[in-house]
Amino acid sequence: MKLGGIDEAGRGPVLGPMVIAAVVIDEANLPKLAELGVRDSKKLTPKRRERLFNEIIKLLDDYVILELWPDEIDSREGTLNEFEVENFVRALNSLKVRPDVIYIDAADVKEKRFGEEIKAKLKFKAEVIAEHKADDKFLPVSAASILAKVTRDREIERLKEEYGEIGSGYPSDPRTRAFLEEYYRQHSEFPPIVRKTWKTLRKIEEKLAKEKKRKGQVSLDEFLRKKA
Repeated sequence: MKLGGIDEAGRGPVLGPMVIAAVVIDEANLPKLAELGVRDSKKLTPKRRERLFNEIIKLLDDYVILELWPDEIDSREGTLNEFEVENFVRALNSLKVRPDVIYIDAADVKEKRFGEEIKAKLKFKAEVIAEHKADDKFLPVSAASILAKVTRDREIERLKEEYGEIGSGYPSDPRTRAFLEEYYRQHSEFPPIVRKTWKTLRKIEEKLAKEKKRKGQVSLDEFLRKKA
């Protein structure tokens, strides 16, 4: 039996791509994944994930990796969940080896609904099992999560070579926020690698506008004091 797994990395960050990975593996090779120490990518170090990347690919019957960049994410129609469904389907339909069962890490609060929406759009018949934390429960999803995470990490490192320190790309990362604020101060706009529809950017714009206004008021006060 052929088993499929699909997961994403980078859904929440304000910059860089969201990466989706879909994998197909023969059920007989699952023990080999386990022997490698494959599990949820979040529970592995970056070095460990990187080492596992090629080892996982050797065991797969097929895989597809999609990189979805900010311009594509920003121009989507509908919610981020709908965008994810659309691209999960796109990845799964691109597989040349069709899985009999597909395990999915559900983004929707209603797991079953998420799975049913994907199943309805597949070009082939398969049993679909969508659950929360599937990357921690099912090895095919764990394998997909590692491929997705390593691919995104590589892209972030490439962007660092171009832009300097940008952090992880997550809004909560002080390095990412510092980069975005400094870039905006220098260019009066954000770089093309950011998701312009994210609220994080509006907050930064508001913060810097207030900062600029305060500096303007201080300069005026100084001018008036000197005139006096």
